[in-house]
Amino acid sequence: MADTPTSLMANSIRALAMDAVQQANSGHPGAPMGMADMAVALWGRHLKHSPHNPHWFDRDRFVLSNGHGSMLVYALLHLTGYDLPIKELKNFRQLHSKTPGHPEFGYTPGIETTTGPLGQGLSNAVGMALAEKLMAAEFNQADHHIVDHHTYVFMGDGCLMEGISHEACALAGAWKLNKLIALYDDNGISIDGQVTPWFVDNTPLRFAAYGWNVIGPIDGHDVEAVTRALTDAKNSADKPTLIVCKTHIGKGSPNRANTAKAHGEPLGAEEIKLTREALGWTHAPFELPKEAYDAWDAKAKGLALEADWDAKFTAYKVAHPELAAEFTRRMKGELPRAFSQIAVDTVVGAHTKAETVASRKASQLALEAFTAGLPEMLGGSADLTGSNLTNTKSTPALRFDLAGDVVKTEAADGGKVIGRHINYGVREFGMAAIMNGIALHGGFIPYGGTFLTFSDYSRNAIRMAALMKIRVVHVFTHDSIGLGEDGPTHQSIEHAASLRLIPNLDVWRPGDTAETAVAWAVALQNKAKPTALLLSRQNLPYAPKDDLGQISKGAYVLSEPTEVGLNKKAQAVIIATGSEVQLALKAQELLATYKIAVRVVSMPSTTTFDKQKPAYKSEVLPEGIPRIAVEMGVTDGWWKYGCAAVVGIDSYGESAPAPVLFKHFGFTPENVADTVRKVLAKK
Repeated sequence: MADTPTSLMANSIRALAMDAVQQANSGHPGAPMGMADMAVALWGRHLKHSPHNPHWFDRDRFVLSNGHGSMLVYALLHLTGYDLPIKELKNFRQLHSKTPGHPEFGYTPGIETTTGPLGQGLSNAVGMALAEKLMAAEFNQADHHIVDHHTYVFMGDGCLMEGISHEACALAGAWKLNKLIALYDDNGISIDGQVTPWFVDNTPLRFAAYGWNVIGPIDGHDVEAVTRALTDAKNSADKPTLIVCKTHIGKGSPNRANTAKAHGEPLGAEEIKLTREALGWTHAPFELPKEAYDAWDAKAKGLALEADWDAKFTAYKVAHPELAAEFTRRMKGELPRAFSQIAVDTVVGAHTKAETVASRKASQLALEAFTAGLPEMLGGSADLTGSNLTNTKSTPALRFDLAGDVVKTEAADGGKVIGRHINYGVREFGMAAIMNGIALHGGFIPYGGTFLTFSDYSRNAIRMAALMKIRVVHVFTHDSIGLGEDGPTHQSIEHAASLRLIPNLDVWRPGDTAETAVAWAVALQNKAKPTALLLSRQNLPYAPKDDLGQISKGAYVLSEPTEVGLNKKAQAVIIATGSEVQLALKAQELLATYKIAVRVVSMPSTTTFDKQKPAYKSEVLPEGIPRIAVEMGVTDGWWKYGCAAVVGIDSYGESAPAPVLFKHFGFTPENVADTVRKVLAKK
């Protein structure tokens, strides 16, 4: 019997999935085979996209949260006409192919986010849907709607078992993200087998409790049923939608369907032969009939959709030229023309005022200037706004009304503004992954705050931002034992060193208001990397400095021996970060009474300094002079600078007032000075 168009389309995916996994001798054929019919309904009948232009703004976003099933999306991209030829599918999971084991953003055309760590794709999608809603509220006008797209997610049991899905999906319900539609591949199988002994959640009721619209369970292999469900979901006015699709993992495989064996290993040559027979698929590996390509081809439709939007945007530019220019700038990720002057004024202003404040307060002072000048900055905090100080006069709280619309509040000039500070609740991991989604969508620079010790909760999403090379800023306050009485559970010891180990993450631990302002300026300019700002709870005196221009290089000479009355070359260099810069300066003064000349280097960003040219590094840290590092954290990371000693803490903290802890752990000018003297005595 001849294939129907829908079965031909679905079986094309199944064939490509099992062939690619078999050729690679690695991969996950079961999920793509099981979700193939769901894909026909979404990609064949609903998804708004343009294969010729994967970055067309008003496309629908598609996220494969269960990213191990990557051959599903690779097959779809190939079949619908993206620049992903069959040779790339034949090279699945091979070095330098465009079909890596899990989908990777910026690597394969049409991939919206890197998925693999389960639950994060779903959480990214929440961020994308939020960004769409906020951009629509800001830029759409009564006579012109230029922002109008959906965010779709495919996800499996693993995504729902990961705790991050609870954090992000609860927020999606609270924010009434009606253009977010998640299709749950409910096949009941994970790596260890049937999930019923360990996954007993009533998923539909769980999502209903979040405030989602729930459809199903429906037959996920009934293309017409999935199509109808998607139509209903798109009609939701005030709720995100979960569509529960009952499916069979490895659909079509006579002996592997509905088993864990279909999940993470090739079907095998014999089983593939049997599957081809069961599906009535007579084509050779990686060969598809012209009818399949014709049925899937989305190029002409995509060009028509894109042309229609281009016409709308042309009319929008005529009617609202300033808004159109701002929209274009924001979507390109370009900073305003005035940014450089804002940055200079902010840094110079901090230097001129020379205030003694905690660096978390210094961050808020910088944010007042930057958020006023950069409307794309979208802040937030994981229930610690009053501690992280991430809110400003320009960023009122983001709120939604009962109908799901974005609330606009009164601005100082009498106009109406959209809130730009998000109350994420106690959801650090969810916040971090949602921020990734916001950045991926475009139009915003997201930043969010929590205590540094809770960066452990956020860490994998931070890593994913670094992997994807996206601009996200993490504000981490209470950065050391200086937070005091809360004790070792809240005192960050290993966290600075740990974050510095993440490739492509810029980490700053500024020591005063000027360094903090520079850190923010650099973070905002880091278009292709995320940034972590580590900020103090306790007040930090301003460190006088002659040159502000070197701060952005990550380390600079803060004080020479002449600053403390010694006209001689430095005998040692003290390197310090953050609050410990003051210890270094006071130790320098003490050592001067012994006629010991010391240079003090402030190193607010090791990750930035490490990328400087060798000549500059040698200028700051001369060869042949002993180096002593001072930081309230583990010592391991400092030895790479050739340090003769490190004043640090390689144990956990204690619960006591901060001054008591400083003395107890040796973070005093006297101990730093004694350490320098001992080093010099050994020469």
